Amino acid sequence: MGNNVFEILKGKEILLTGGCGFIGSEVTKQLSEIGANVTIIDNLSSGKEEYIKNFSNVTLIKSELTDKKSLPDLVKDKEYVIDLAALPFIPDSYYIPRKFFDVNVNATIDLAIAVIKEKSAKRFVHISSSEIYGTARYIPMDENHPTIPHSTYAVSKLAGERVVFTLYKEHNLPAVVIRPFNSFGPNVTQPYIIPEIINQLLNGNQVTLGNLNSKRDLTYVSDTARGIILSLVKEGIVGEVLNLGSQRSFSIKELVDMISEIMSKDVEIKVDPSRFRPFDVDNLVANFDRANRLLGWKPEVSIKDGLSMTVDWLKENGLHINTPYHDQYELE
Repeated sequence: MGNNVFEILKGKEILLTGGCGFIGSEVTKQLSEIGANVTIIDNLSSGKEEYIKNFSNVTLIKSELTDKKSLPDLVKDKEYVIDLAALPFIPDSYYIPRKFFDVNVNATIDLAIAVIKEKSAKRFVHISSSEIYGTARYIPMDENHPTIPHSTYAVSKLAGERVVFTLYKEHNLPAVVIRPFNSFGPNVTQPYIIPEIINQLLNGNQVTLGNLNSKRDLTYVSDTARGIILSLVKEGIVGEVLNLGSQRSFSIKELVDMISEIMSKDVEIKVDPSRFRPFDVDNLVANFDRANRLLGWKPEVSIKDGLSMTVDWLKENGLHINTPYHDQYELE
């Protein structure tokens, strides 16, 4: 990875929850390349074992993070913990709100308490989400931007990070909170907008979408993962909250245009009102100055290069995701 700071992690014991998922598998890859010993907890509800099977020094434990009895053994002797596991797909949260809180809040509390009691961790990195901000009140959005979450998912992520921060204050949990803006790239696990557009274009020239005007700040997944790993090793950042984003945003319509150009497609866009979110976020644009100052981090992969690599991956691998919860359940 070309950065001597990561040498600190070589041979170190790292616990990574959700390490078979979209961002998690990229974090696993980069940690493996550093030479860290990675223990993954993943229930494989959306993550895939094939995403991490070729990496060295990686142990997968198939377990539910909500099984708190197993946590003391899992955190034993771990020097670094990355809390990445979550229920991540916003439309699912409309139907199973309690489950989102069980995983995104209660399991985080249980993991943090286990880490506090074990006393071996030098750093506990909790992964939150830019969705906690709601739509931009000003741009770019720094870490002091008001938090007005627009979905049950976003509320659960805000609650999770707030309890991590209070446990840092009350029990010296060596915590750092990371707020990634929208990430994209290979190893897709959910029908997010970019893989959805690409997948529809692989099957024809028409895309059916919802709100074409909502805008998102997009970061290639390798950049997001690098920021997470930097937050394990940089000194003087315990207690900090850090945005990881690109300080650029694109509308869904602009994404369709860029992707169709990459794929050499003449695209027809159909708007389906049923795809509109009930309380959508209009615009997200990150200010990553704090991450740049404290981590030495900035995004390196351009939007066009990232989209091209994502198209290539989906052409080769296809979009194979588990059935979304909202297609299986009514409100419960």
